[in-house]
Amino acid sequence: MIIRLVESLEGLSVVTPSYRGFRFPPEVISHCVWLYHRFNLSLRDIEELMLEGGIEVSHETVHQWTRRFGPAYAAALRRRRPGPGDKWHLDEVFVKINGVQRYLWRAVDQHGNVLDILLQNRRDEAAARRFFRKLMKKTRSVPRVIVTDKLRSYGAAHRHEMPSVEHRSHKGLNNRAENSHQPTRQRERAMKGFRSVGAAQRFLAAFSGISPHFRPRRHLLTAPNYRAEMIIRFAIWDQITGVASLPAVA
Repeated sequence: MIIRLVESLEGLSVVTPSYRGFRFPPEVISHCVWLYHRFNLSLRDIEELMLEGGIEVSHETVHQWTRRFGPAYAAALRRRRPGPGDKWHLDEVFVKINGVQRYLWRAVDQHGNVLDILLQNRRDEAAARRFFRKLMKKTRSVPRVIVTDKLRSYGAAHRHEMPSVEHRSHKGLNNRAENSHQPTRQRERAMKGFRSVGAAQRFLAAFSGISPHFRPRRHLLTAPNYRAEMIIRFAIWDQITGVASLPAVA
């Protein structure tokens, strides 16, 4: 495991975000962003946790940090992930935003990695085609097979956007995509809903990049292997946030 950690970090080439002009050091900022995306905590919860540790920071400041650095951290984590698998699972769920029903489209590969998410007003053919095009542009690839539920919009979009790709339409085969919505549902309840489509899209795009990084499939790992895997993932986090490059304090 230690050898894997060294190899992983040696092969990591990232441009860390600039913290110029911020009063707090990078380790405080990255820690708050990690707390917000990893646990079902409110901004005021994080303010209280930081105060218990002797750091006075307002919840408004934490909010600005999550908006500014969350997407950058998520993008850095995505860049170092391996390419997407060749089997994509697609699903959509309704999300209430300011009392209006929207649809959150999500795609994951056979390994459970989130490929992309998109909030849309409808779940018709046009919406499905838009999501397919966004997926292929984001991943720069075309899958071998896609798995969806019985929604007819998928079949129509598949015939136009991915005619050469095998399409399996069966509700029982799509549990992987449906299960990937669970962390989002938990976060949505903790936040008491989303206030706007733009804010929800920004948050969920960052959340889908950061949260899975700290959620390895624990049920497949022994306790020692799980701890070793988490050490690796924390080290990667320190690298992409720039904390690992800071000089040690004597």
